[in-house]
Amino acid sequence: QVQLVESGGGLVQAGGSLRLSCAASGSIFSRVTMGWYRQAPGKQRELVADIRSGGNTNYADSVKGRFTISRDNAKNTVDLQMNSLKPEDTAVYYCNARIPTILYETDYWGQGTKVTVSS
Repeated sequence: QVQLVESGGGLVQAGGSLRLSCAASGSIFSRVTMGWYRQAPGKQRELVADIRSGGNTNYADSVKGRFTISRDNAKNTVDLQMNSLKPEDTAVYYCNARIPTILYETDYWGQGTKVTVSS
């Protein structure tokens, strides 16, 4: 079982920065893909960024050049550095761990941390 706990959310003015952190428990952290997703009111949860065990990263077009995802396998953490924040970034941000099995993928989720960007 993978347990995920997010931190770092809060209120920030447009143009500001925040860093989100996710701490994972369990022994498989270094072998799984980690990601950050977000969900705004009335919208579907969407991928913000993910990072594979080997370090390959992927970003949503809306955050490219502004956000950076990183992981520290020794500390079992994954971070999301968010710069040049926009009001459109306001959402609840969720940490995700994706573990492939033989026939399907299993997702583990944190409780979420709220990010509010004021105009």
